[in-house]
Amino acid sequence: MPHSKSAQKRVRVAEKRRFRNRSVQSQTKTNITKAERLIFSGELEAAREAVLAAISSLDKAAEKGIIHPNNAARRKSRLMQKLNQAQASSLAEPAPEESEETEQTEQTEQNK
Repeated sequence: MPHSKSAQKRVRVAEKRRFRNRSVQSQTKTNITKAERLIFSGELEAAREAVLAAISSLDKAAEKGIIHPNNAARRKSRLMQKLNQAQASSLAEPAPEESEETEQTEQTEQNK
């Protein structure tokens, strides 16, 4: 228990800040989780919007000093990396159709 008046006030102020920061941190984590779920479910259009919301909340948290700016940058980078990998894999899915055509042409060339 703090003894001086100033120490007592610091405890009160710290408690208020902790509650205020907790809601921002919670919202940030929720936005990141939503974005990751959408990415892994394959809903890329909705995932893009969710990623933008998550990045915005991370920037706001870093601006307010709730999380370190490097922490925000690292989390944004990892989130964008996951989104980009999902987009690349979705673009690579039509490739098996092309490979079937190439297999057919290879078989006809071997038969000649």
